[in-house]
Amino acid sequence: MLIFAIVSFIDSHMKFKRFGLILLLAMTALNVRAATDENAWQVLQKAAVAAHALSYEGIFVCQSGQQSKPVQIRHLFNGQFEFSRNVVLDGSPKEVLSQGADVVIYNPKNEKIVIEKRRGQNMFPAILPTDLDAIKASYVLRMGDTERVADRQAQILFLDGKDKLRYSYKFWVDIEYGLLLKSVMYNHQNEMIESIAFNQLGLINNANLDWFKPKIDSKKNYVMEDEVNAVADNHVSPHWKLKELPLGYFKVDQMIRTVRGKSLPVSHLIFSDGLASISLFIEPMENGVKPRLGRAVVGNTSFHSAVVGYLQITALGEVPEAAVAQIANSVVFIK
Repeated sequence: MLIFAIVSFIDSHMKFKRFGLILLLAMTALNVRAATDENAWQVLQKAAVAAHALSYEGIFVCQSGQQSKPVQIRHLFNGQFEFSRNVVLDGSPKEVLSQGADVVIYNPKNEKIVIEKRRGQNMFPAILPTDLDAIKASYVLRMGDTERVADRQAQILFLDGKDKLRYSYKFWVDIEYGLLLKSVMYNHQNEMIESIAFNQLGLINNANLDWFKPKIDSKKNYVMEDEVNAVADNHVSPHWKLKELPLGYFKVDQMIRTVRGKSLPVSHLIFSDGLASISLFIEPMENGVKPRLGRAVVGNTSFHSAVVGYLQITALGEVPEAAVAQIANSVVFIK
């Protein structure tokens, strides 16, 4: 009996030690995973800042579906302001000049150069917000291997949506510069629906701004096309309200637009999950105008149109159709 008791004690002791070892290994693995996840977020944070804080020039290629276009970029940060010039290299020489959030587009149309003003476009490689908190709430980030992009070593990051309301992304971040070198967007079938990648890149040290001007055919007439009038709107509408929004999305802007060809103003609301964004347009239906109904996905952009009461509702964004449908269906008509 004594021998049996001793053997049982030893067996129990060994099992306890094995259990303790397994628990220790599990805790170590969790700590390593947490550290790895934190490192991944630090790399993504560096990429978000580098796109604004570095001065660089290069050529990147945008590919969506069967369409592909190379774009030449030159970006300067002088310690206080950002300046950027993007030139589409194939086809008509379309140019985009930006200073901070002010964007001017020079677009050849027929025998004219149409100048369009815009606000706040997040152009590659500055597609990430510097505050990543909202992204952390809606996406899971993990570290991948390293690869070469544009003859530079890059760290791969996988950004996966936590649900079916957002696409997934794969990022390549320059290990030395911290700049985003490549971004690929995937749908829920893991099919690539958009790719943007540098094939040439270098830093610049010259703070001269001689290049910050368009180089489009001076023989053509320049015509200023006024931006569609938009006025900030913080009022509560007596005609509609919003019920629950899709998980992770929040309103970032609301304005009233005067649109050419429409006699009544249009409410324009913008929602975001920190990375992706959705525009919602609410407008009174005009007599004799056929309502728009239905949904569609073109490339990486989803559209959803509906009618609520006498209001025409249109939602669109570079997100899955389920997300724009939920935004459109969140509008409630007030009788």
